[in-house]
Amino acid sequence: MMKCRGMGKIKPIAFKKGGSAKDACYHKVKSRYRVFPSAYASGAIAKCRKVGAANYGTGGKKKRKK
Repeated sequence: MMKCRGMGKIKPIAFKKGGSAKDACYHKVKSRYRVFPSAYASGAIAKCRKVGAANYGTGGKKKRKK
């Protein structure tokens, strides 16, 4: 433990190794946006995780009947 002047004893900070979990939504959104760490991309990740990676981005294309 370290002792700082006027603060008493302070525990050392433990850092985790590695980053966050990179799931399917992360990879889908990263491939779609050119500037990745942005507000638009993080919002898209949140939307993808809400509906599920299998259902994200499939709503725009509809089949036409003849």
